[in-house]
Amino acid sequence: MNKSIPVFVHSVAELLLLAPPLHAHHSVNGQFDSESRLTVTGTVNRVEWVNPHVYVYLDVTNEDGSVTTWGLETGPTARLRQGGLTQLDLAGRPGEQVTALGMPARQEGNNSMWLIRISYEDGKYYVLYGSAL
Repeated sequence: MNKSIPVFVHSVAELLLLAPPLHAHHSVNGQFDSESRLTVTGTVNRVEWVNPHVYVYLDVTNEDGSVTTWGLETGPTARLRQGGLTQLDLAGRPGEQVTALGMPARQEGNNSMWLIRISYEDGKYYVLYGSAL
């Protein structure tokens, strides 16, 4: 029996197992409207410091008093760490109002955006994507 056949089959099986995660990754411009900007103000509910993207969840109080949670997506943890950011930096102080500028989701009714800049009450801010124009 040829020993290279089992090695080939094993290699193909590994590639097939890795294919779904590679396929599942999305482009920023594919999911978010890079031509639009949206600003929301609220309090940080939680920060998910995970790869491949960090997520900041912001509780925004609507005009009628109800609260909507916005999902703010950013780059990977390694990129944020290179910029000197930590999970605690993004979380801010409990109850502190923050203002987020981002690119809204293309899907209407989806309360999420790609986070460009987050600003805190004490004047501190972080630019997390491109320029904050």
